[in-house]
Amino acid sequence: MKLFLFATFLSVAIFSTQNCTEHSGKPTSKPVEAPTSAPTITPLTLPEGFKEYWYAGTAELCTYEVTQERYGEIRQAEQVNIFVTEDLSRLKQVKLDDPAAAAADRVPVLKLNLIRRFHTGIYDYSIMQSVFTPISGSSTLKTTTSVQDWCGHVFMQNNLEKDGYHLRGFSYFESEGDQDLRLPLALLEDEIWTRIRLNPFAVTTGKVSLIPSAIYTRLRHKPGGVQNADIQLKKGEKESAFSVMYTDIPRSLIIQFETAFPHKILGWEETIDGKIASKGMLKSTRKSAYWEEHDNVHAPLRDSLQLRF
Repeated sequence: MKLFLFATFLSVAIFSTQNCTEHSGKPTSKPVEAPTSAPTITPLTLPEGFKEYWYAGTAELCTYEVTQERYGEIRQAEQVNIFVTEDLSRLKQVKLDDPAAAAADRVPVLKLNLIRRFHTGIYDYSIMQSVFTPISGSSTLKTTTSVQDWCGHVFMQNNLEKDGYHLRGFSYFESEGDQDLRLPLALLEDEIWTRIRLNPFAVTTGKVSLIPSAIYTRLRHKPGGVQNADIQLKKGEKESAFSVMYTDIPRSLIIQFETAFPHKILGWEETIDGKIASKGMLKSTRKSAYWEEHDNVHAPLRDSLQLRF
């Protein structure tokens, strides 16, 4: 598949990578103060066909062939993006057991469950992230991110509050310890993926306050915070792309997607110092009520998604 790439990339300073035996000392970068105003979220006009596609009783399962840098070497990886609509509690920010009885506490969201797996030598990594963005287009209610490997695991959670996000992080590294931070209201990099699926042309562009991806901060042992960034959209007839260029950290991200609804994500390219940190290319898509396909007889369905891990 031909990816829709931008011609120029950000030239930035190099990051060192750390493994479970090398990490020591305090995190090496500091978050900056909120540099610009809080994000302006354009009220969404959902495209024609949205209800039929996203409320058909199925989820969208997309698998990606992934190149992943870790410990200074390139690894072959695999990612599954699971997009599905559900109802969250506005107060508790968890999935409602009885949406019909929840009244004003019910918030319809588009949820992304992202799972990435790869090997590093003898041992393996597993990353999972969940993003819960209201169908209305208002600020994302919650994100959770966990990274597991044979050394241990770490977990981060962002919860929307009145004036910003409550960030909590738990790590097995002494220098990171347990984090409990309040961040000003800003756009989350991790919600760009769900906003593309809702209405990409309503995503805020230009210079913004952006909270970097939790996968990036966990793998690079960086503290949570708000950063300056520039988001640009390049719209094509069939394929479009967002570019995210950070001002004060040496990192960029490009996400390619279908211009037409349902705006399927075709791939991405994340760079650090102009070098590939991760890169994904769509290989398979399936609409499925996967939560009902859990018996041994359903195992061959994995072949339709070209899953290897």
